[in-house]
Amino acid sequence: MKTKALFAVLIGVDLILLLAQIPGLSIGYHEAKIVYGAPSPLQYWLHLSFALAGYNDWALRLPMIALHLMSVVLLYQIARYYVNRDSDRLWIVLIYVLLPGVISSALIVDNAGLVIVTLFMFGYLYLRYGLYALAMLPLLVWIDPAFAYLFVAIALFGIYRRDVRWSLSGIVALGISLYLYGTGIGGTPESRFLDMLGVYSAIFSPIVFIYLFYVLYRRLIAKERDLIWMIAMSAFVISLLLSFRQKVDVQSFAPFLLLALPMAAQTFFKTYRVRLREFRGRYRLLFYTAFSLLVLNALVVFFNQWAYPMLDKPSRHFAYPMHVAKELAASLKHRGITCIETSDEKLQLRLRFYGITQCDTYRLTESSQSESDKVTISYKNTPVFVGYVTKVNKN
Repeated sequence: MKTKALFAVLIGVDLILLLAQIPGLSIGYHEAKIVYGAPSPLQYWLHLSFALAGYNDWALRLPMIALHLMSVVLLYQIARYYVNRDSDRLWIVLIYVLLPGVISSALIVDNAGLVIVTLFMFGYLYLRYGLYALAMLPLLVWIDPAFAYLFVAIALFGIYRRDVRWSLSGIVALGISLYLYGTGIGGTPESRFLDMLGVYSAIFSPIVFIYLFYVLYRRLIAKERDLIWMIAMSAFVISLLLSFRQKVDVQSFAPFLLLALPMAAQTFFKTYRVRLREFRGRYRLLFYTAFSLLVLNALVVFFNQWAYPMLDKPSRHFAYPMHVAKELAASLKHRGITCIETSDEKLQLRLRFYGITQCDTYRLTESSQSESDKVTISYKNTPVFVGYVTKVNKN
């Protein structure tokens, strides 16, 4: 009962912190393309929210937060199969919600959030019902092309276990996925290996990523290779191989490594507790250092606007693409402007979400012109955007 109460508190605090971020975010260009672009499962999920609450930031972000909370519950259930203590499961969930990539997926509209929750659902069904988890494959094929890496792992797992049902299911699902979406392999040979490792470290934090890699390698040597290990290892190896030829979209591979978090925790707790108390010092240091870095990263994300006064160029801020648009739209509406033209196509699409359509009556530029009206957007008393609005003379 105590564990369930603590888990509820953890989810509640996580929800409050995420909700507190919504007022400070504007729709990004990538998000706007999902909202107004080609139909997709994620777009259907968003439009359901818009139908209920209208086009606003809350309706945009809440569906992603809902997916995130579902993934937290699923991870808590998956952890049951790897650790025995309820307190260990709580630690796994706490580490998960503090990961920089997870915080981003909970707030930013992107397929990563949908991939994580459906992948965790598959992992839970596999651990609880075994072969019946394969019933999810048609849904996964439809949701995202990235699940091709899961299908590779399923096929390899079937070959490793000499189980035709697993191998044939993986091969068929992989073939359909490649037929529908293509391979995504191209470009000219160039090494992006270090770039890929840097992005992985940013998503997981350096210590957590290194330890995940260590656990995957250790289980490879020890021949402890269940399907969860196969999924994480296959995705990482494929991303590694692709990095020698092209730029890798690490966000497509990272969810598959997230599934290995309970496995990594199992290895850590076993290694820690098998030692006498006086020999556990370096493991405690490793854990506290990793946890402290995660908390620091989370604070940087949650209080990111305070970094603007320290930057010479606001556009270098990591969250700048998610700022300005909402405040700019409000400033234009305050001037009685509901449509405008700008040379920045990305900004034009973002303004559309806030009711500022495209027209040739007004023009927004970066440089001052005759009879132009200056618009300044500031965060923490620091100007981050300066534009000039000019009414177009059609005579």
